[in-house]
Amino acid sequence: MDVVLWGILPYVMLAVLIGGTIWRYRYDKFGWTTRSSQLYESRLLRIGSPLFHFGILVVLVGHFVGLVIPESWTEGVGVTEEVYHANSLVLGLIAGIATLVGLVLLIWRRRTSGPVFMATTVNDKVMYVVLVAAIVLGLWTTLASAGAGDVEAYNYRQTVSPWFRSIFVFQPDVDAMAAAPWDFHVHVLVGMLLFTIWPFTRLVHAFTAPVHYLFRPYLVYRSRDARPTVGTRAVRRGWDPIGTPDDVQPRRPR
Repeated sequence: MDVVLWGILPYVMLAVLIGGTIWRYRYDKFGWTTRSSQLYESRLLRIGSPLFHFGILVVLVGHFVGLVIPESWTEGVGVTEEVYHANSLVLGLIAGIATLVGLVLLIWRRRTSGPVFMATTVNDKVMYVVLVAAIVLGLWTTLASAGAGDVEAYNYRQTVSPWFRSIFVFQPDVDAMAAAPWDFHVHVLVGMLLFTIWPFTRLVHAFTAPVHYLFRPYLVYRSRDARPTVGTRAVRRGWDPIGTPDDVQPRRPR
C-alpha cells in the first residue's frame, strides 16, 4: 500500500495534471477562465478575494521553502531549525487563516447570491470541498510541525520533504513518506486530489495569471480624433469649420 500511495499515485496525479491542463487549453480555451461573477455581487468579493489570493500566495511560498529547499541549506545560511519552525508557525497560521477566511467568504457569497450560485458548476462544488479540506489539514500540520499548544512537534523536513524531492528525480523515497504521521499522510493525499482535479475546475486560471502586467511598458492613451472648437464650445458632430481660426463658421456637409 505504501508503494501505491507514495510511489505510484504521485505520478498518476502528475500525469492527470499535465495531460488535463494540455487538453483543457487545447479544447476549452474559451472556458479557461474564472467565470467572473463580479457583476452579480461585489461587496463580499472585495473582501474575500484579496484575503484568499494573498493568503494562498504566502502558503505556496511556504510550501516551496519547506518542501523544495533542504534543511541543510537553511541551516547553512544561519537559520536554525527552531527559528525556521517559529517563523513557519507564525506566517503559516496567518496565511492559512487568511486563506480560509477568504475562501469561506467566497463560498458564502456563492451560496447566498442567487445569480452567483446559478453559475456554480458541480466541478466547482467538489473543488471547494477539497480546497477547504486541504487548507484545514494544512493548518493542523503547521501546528504539528511547530509543536504549538498540545500538539507534539514533528520535523516534516526529514521525511515529507525528501520524499517530495525524490519524486522529481524518479526515485520516490517511499520509506521516508511512510514514516510520517497519519495527519501528514492525509494532508498529502488531499493535496494530490486537489491537483488531480485542478485542470477541470476554475483553478486552472492560475496557470495563466497576468504576471507580465508587472513588467509591461506603460500604455499611452490618446483621443481617437481631436474635435475642433468654436471659441470655447466644442463643434457638434457633423459640422465642419471653415474660414480662418479667428473667423470660424460652421456649415453643414453636403
